[in-house]
Amino acid sequence: MSEYAAEIAPVINVAHVNVHASAAQPLADLAAASGLTPAYLYDLRFTLPLRPLPRTGLAVLYRYASDQERTLLQHLDEGTLTEDGDGLLRLTDKGLDFVHHVYDLHAAAVARVWVGHDLAGPAELVGRVLAAAERLPGGALELVAPPYEPEGTGPGLRLFNRLAALRYHRADAHAAAWRSVGLSASEIVDLRDGPERTAIEAETNRRASAPYGALSETERDTLYDILLKLI
Repeated sequence: MSEYAAEIAPVINVAHVNVHASAAQPLADLAAASGLTPAYLYDLRFTLPLRPLPRTGLAVLYRYASDQERTLLQHLDEGTLTEDGDGLLRLTDKGLDFVHHVYDLHAAAVARVWVGHDLAGPAELVGRVLAAAERLPGGALELVAPPYEPEGTGPGLRLFNRLAALRYHRADAHAAAWRSVGLSASEIVDLRDGPERTAIEAETNRRASAPYGALSETERDTLYDILLKLI
């Protein structure tokens, strides 16, 4: 199963990134027209409408990024997020409206990029994998899953956002792998190719493979083949 996790991960990444690329200009236009900062409203569009996010969760979701304080303050100043006394971040009506516009532009991007493909089948398969994925305490997946799927969300958009959430399971697996050998986030970023990185990637694949056991071998092959066709 580790080999499967290793093979499907880059396919998921490319399929996911292709939709983002198609939506890039519409997103820039939306940001310009609204005068709002996309940032978390875009990255975390599939979780903020459902649940408050602890401020401390930003460091988990953005493990390899610089301090998120300035971005957070932009959202607070623009009135798209609020923060309570317990450090919980919540989406405002203004922020939710922006998220819904993002969903609209992603639906349009999916229609362009994945035109002509059956998307209901893979959306259901990815949903089962995501449901089976372990939510590690203190990990990223528990902060973002299950994804926001408002009434009327089409299969393509469900697939796109379920893939987005599932990628956090592999991210948690990778973080657990490099932590198990005593590395920090900055150290794994700087780690060169070699036996140590190879071992970490192997351990990442082992940890990331578990939820694919929710599918039969035939279903796993089907999912891989369909996602490959999407890229």
